[in-house]
Amino acid sequence: MTATDPALTALAQGWCALSALHGKIEAHIERALQAHHDLSVREYSLLDVLSRQHDGEGGHLQMKQVADAVVLSQSATTRLVTRLEDRGLLERYLCPTDRRGIYTNVTEAGLRLLEEARPTNDAALRDALDEASRNPELAPLVRVVESLNVPA
Repeated sequence: MTATDPALTALAQGWCALSALHGKIEAHIERALQAHHDLSVREYSLLDVLSRQHDGEGGHLQMKQVADAVVLSQSATTRLVTRLEDRGLLERYLCPTDRRGIYTNVTEAGLRLLEEARPTNDAALRDALDEASRNPELAPLVRVVESLNVPA
């Protein structure tokens, strides 16, 4: 294949469209969450991921698992956890069976904020997808996103 190969060009165009869709959605949600709840998209995502933990086997996530879930490096995730902990939305504690492990839980205040912010997030996502569906280059990607049935 060469740099002018039509298959590579189409692949690059598809990637650009996917990247554009992601950027538009993230920016739209970011504005809504910041305006109404003083939360960033990353902060909302972190609260959401951590709120899904449970007390059963494998129920609490290690920091690497959290970082993977919110698509950040471990150091960026740690900084994000610290910011939300400083706001009283998260708390850290030592793993009872392995003193080297540190877990993070969402506080009651964090759960309240997450529940208040969820409708804003969902409405902003719906608005962003509706807007993107009117763009002929993005409409096929929107249809794919809407057809996914992925468990939370």
